[in-house]
Amino acid sequence: MAIVVNLDVMLARRKMRSKELAEQIGITEQNVSLLKSGKVKGIRFETLSRICTVLECQPGDILEYVEDK
Repeated sequence: MAIVVNLDVMLARRKMRSKELAEQIGITEQNVSLLKSGKVKGIRFETLSRICTVLECQPGDILEYVEDK
């Protein structure tokens, strides 16, 4: 996959647990786990916006494009 999800990195930088993020953005901890693992096919802009607000970051800090080789 060409899109890499760096949510776990941002959570570590903010010293925040997945459970706390899930509570603050209004999704389940299971969905946060799926996002962290990159096992999702998409993310709503509203959810991405909430994550960025809570983690005080930009979408590019969470999502990264890596060219397939």
